[in-house]
Amino acid sequence: MRVHVADHPLITHKLTVLRDKNTSSPVFRSLTEELMTLLAYEGTRNVRVEPVTIQTPVAETQGVRIGDPKPLIVPILRAGLGMLEGMVKLVPTAEVGFLGMARDEETLEPTTYAERLPEDLSDRQCFVLDPMLATGGSLAAAIEFLFQRGAKDVTAICILGTPEGLAAVEKAMAGREITIVLGALDERLNEHGYIVPGLGDAGDRLYGTV
Repeated sequence: MRVHVADHPLITHKLTVLRDKNTSSPVFRSLTEELMTLLAYEGTRNVRVEPVTIQTPVAETQGVRIGDPKPLIVPILRAGLGMLEGMVKLVPTAEVGFLGMARDEETLEPTTYAERLPEDLSDRQCFVLDPMLATGGSLAAAIEFLFQRGAKDVTAICILGTPEGLAAVEKAMAGREITIVLGALDERLNEHGYIVPGLGDAGDRLYGTV
């Protein structure tokens, strides 16, 4: 498992505003999209490409384009939806699937309540979007779901993560080809399974529901 924590002043600045409890939902949504585009740049460094010949106004030249089969972007509902637009702006030719996952607040175990994905993901590169890598249970379950359908390799892009969450995913996914890109690695989980210092519940802050 490869882990990349983005280290860029713009990412840190936007994260600081996201963490502020006084940041409104409209600003939170806008900043999440902007932040996601920056993280997606880091997360797509190894996206599969193929050579292509093009004609510029001056001469013929060689370049690359996104290869086939196209990458699949999979936001984890609901909070992952807030990251989707920032990702598809960067990779507009990608396809989009959805996974609905919820965490039991007592057991902290994930359950899948909805999915909209191709039945066969053979040889596909998949990019999972989930703002918070807390206990790691939901993300590990989502990644395993994709591999069971034949995904080739999976990159998870998260705004925040914890050492506990990373350890849980690494243990669950031992031997898999996985990359995790984080905006920041926070200190720890508290007794309720929330990230500290974190930014609260990303879904509630994105959509204004408590």
